Amino acid sequence: MSYLEYVSRDMHNCYFVDLFVRASNSLAISMYEKFGYIKYRRVVDYYTSDGIEDGEDAWDMRKALPRDIEKKSVIPLKYPIRPEDLEW
Repeated sequence: MSYLEYVSRDMHNCYFVDLFVRASNSLAISMYEKFGYIKYRRVVDYYTSDGIEDGEDAWDMRKALPRDIEKKSVIPLKYPIRPEDLEW
């Protein structure tokens, strides 16, 4: 985790780092929250299935980096989005 944050902060001067976690994975969510990440937004059907069953939602978890002085990048969205709405 520290290497990802190092590269994002020191090599790319990013505002934040984020990762995606299955919404049902409470253990991982809790661990990332201890590392300073927040649940930024829910992504509906991020983990797709074989088409027989619905996919599983994910949490886009974010951690602000020093460049984001006002922490605007980690203000949680109030509504879920779909994978095709993600900006890359």
